[in-house]
Amino acid sequence: MNKTVRTILTAVIVLLVLFLVASPKLDFSDKESNLNASAATTSPAAPKAIPVNAVVVEPKRLSDQIQITGAVLANESLEIRSEISGKVTGIYFQEGQEVKRGALLLTINDEELTAQLEKLKYTRKLREDMEYRQRLLLEKEAISQEEYDQALTELNTSTADIKVLEAQIAKSQIRAPFDGMIGLRYVSTGSYISPQTTIATFSNIDPAKIEFSVPGRYSNDIKIGDEIEFQTDASDDAFSGKIYAIDPMIDPATRTLKMRAISPNEYRRLLPGQFARISLTLNREDDALMVPTQAVIPELNGHKVFIAKQGTVEERKVQVGIRTNRDVEISSGLSQKDTVVTSGILQIKSGSSVDITLTE
Repeated sequence: MNKTVRTILTAVIVLLVLFLVASPKLDFSDKESNLNASAATTSPAAPKAIPVNAVVVEPKRLSDQIQITGAVLANESLEIRSEISGKVTGIYFQEGQEVKRGALLLTINDEELTAQLEKLKYTRKLREDMEYRQRLLLEKEAISQEEYDQALTELNTSTADIKVLEAQIAKSQIRAPFDGMIGLRYVSTGSYISPQTTIATFSNIDPAKIEFSVPGRYSNDIKIGDEIEFQTDASDDAFSGKIYAIDPMIDPATRTLKMRAISPNEYRRLLPGQFARISLTLNREDDALMVPTQAVIPELNGHKVFIAKQGTVEERKVQVGIRTNRDVEISSGLSQKDTVVTSGILQIKSGSSVDITLTE
């Protein structure tokens, strides 16, 4: 065997040995890669925490309020009219003026009545003298008791006629029935008026009255002395009042109970006829546990909430109480410092992992 052949055989053997050595390593590597890929495909993924918002339950002061509407009324109000017909001889007030009780507002021509009164006074003087003389004669038994009684009756009749005429003259003078403010005037001096003629409006608006109605189901929750808060269309300021009268009957047509409150009105900011938005507090609780409305889930047999503890949630059966615009009172089922989930409710269930963000 020559040198060339030996060289070729040696090279072939070396290549064969290298191939045998390399083949097992390549097979193992492929198998390991396949196993890793299979393991990655079949092994379950670690559970991912669901981001949610939550609140920590703290006791709050709860006021059970109802919102209703009403109207502002004057404390006292009327239209000034005359009891008799006649010509206006004097007007003694200005429109918008405040007057005191008993102040003279208007007079009607009473010349005829005054003349009749003067005539009756002369007649009474004559009959007083006649009664005096008849009494002296009776004491001397010069006349009978019947004759004296007739003279006394005529005197008393004259006195009564004078009182009637004085009452008629008093009706010709119109005076303020209470402290108040004159409104607009509708007559002038020289006008002929009758009992149907409106002379002016007259009202007392300090204090002001607030009239409103509440649903009949609250009739046992409201009593005289309860306070109200209200606003009017003319101002965003809040006013307060106190209930002083409650109608003893529920309106059968509306099933509501009418009542009135009284409110100070020193600066005349409340005017009769104004629309009032009223808030009436029925009862208060100082340590109520409140949660946002969206945290409470209604069920067939009640309600439930989700409580977060150490990154997981659990269901809790609760009983609800009073509702406000944003919150619900939990009367049982929760304790102070419980963390209640308020968002992501549809994505979680009992045992779910959550990433909690606390909110106010």
